[in-house]
Amino acid sequence: MKKSFLSLLILLLSAGSVLPSNTRTIPEKARPVYTGMYLMNVYDLDVSAYTFYADFYVWFRWKGDRNPMNIEFVNAVEKWGFTQTPFYEEPIELASGYQYNGMRIEGRFYHSFSLSDFPLDRHQLDIRIEHVDYPQDSLVYLPDTATQLMREGFVIPGWKILGAEIATHRNFYQTSFGEGARNLSTYSNFTFELDIARPLSYFLLKLMLPLLVVILASLGTLLIHPQYLDARISLPIGGLLSVVFLQQSYSSALPDVGYMVLMDQIYLVSYLLIGTIMLRVIMGGNRLAGSKGGDLSKIRRSDRRRTALLLGVYLFLVSFLVLFS
Repeated sequence: MKKSFLSLLILLLSAGSVLPSNTRTIPEKARPVYTGMYLMNVYDLDVSAYTFYADFYVWFRWKGDRNPMNIEFVNAVEKWGFTQTPFYEEPIELASGYQYNGMRIEGRFYHSFSLSDFPLDRHQLDIRIEHVDYPQDSLVYLPDTATQLMREGFVIPGWKILGAEIATHRNFYQTSFGEGARNLSTYSNFTFELDIARPLSYFLLKLMLPLLVVILASLGTLLIHPQYLDARISLPIGGLLSVVFLQQSYSSALPDVGYMVLMDQIYLVSYLLIGTIMLRVIMGGNRLAGSKGGDLSKIRRSDRRRTALLLGVYLFLVSFLVLFS
């Protein structure tokens, strides 16, 4: 633990901090515990496994004999791999009369990623804390609003940081854990939430740009002279195979879900467009084979108009899906 960080934190807490406005909502006999968190790192964010690793400080200020340090991380996984290093072996007393202690935590946490808006998805990574022994009528965690929530320069590669906040919730367990109906309890749940999103450049440059190149190449089929039927039919077939491989390239990085994500819907529109192009090429070839050549100029003019129309409809549908996803 860095001495400079701890010294600055104690100085701020000793000078007093802004108390949350919801202190009057706590139960009458409950002891308030002002809790803060300072995020150092988030790494190994695995959407497929629904987990992420976090490294952070958490601290408590309280009065009385109910020590809030015996905590449980509600959404923790692989608890055997957790590291918890307390600031002090015993709580210290601040100039304000509060007792103070904290710890540095590093471990793996679970988050249920909703991917319906992929690759424009946004998530709130959360870390949830509850006391092991004291329910809400005995101890309530309240956010300490006097400190920053993340270290300077904090980044997660491949993600955009939108902000962070801390809050307190009531977590009611709808079970007595075998102790009888009278022992149903509500616990004070302290939550740290980190708001992240994928950058727009990932969607535009890595996913949409290759797809648009394939779509434009497929539309170029309709600009080829109708007499070159082999060349006209080979372009959309090659485009169809390219779209299949492009879709597999991003799908392999996502977990198996029972719904279509935004990018799947865009690819569905792409399949329909390429299928329409192939159908137009076949119909034009049949029409040309059954005529004496008088329909050639009509077919070429019709194909040029359809090229612009299909491109416009495709861009409109993709924009609609993105804006209203």
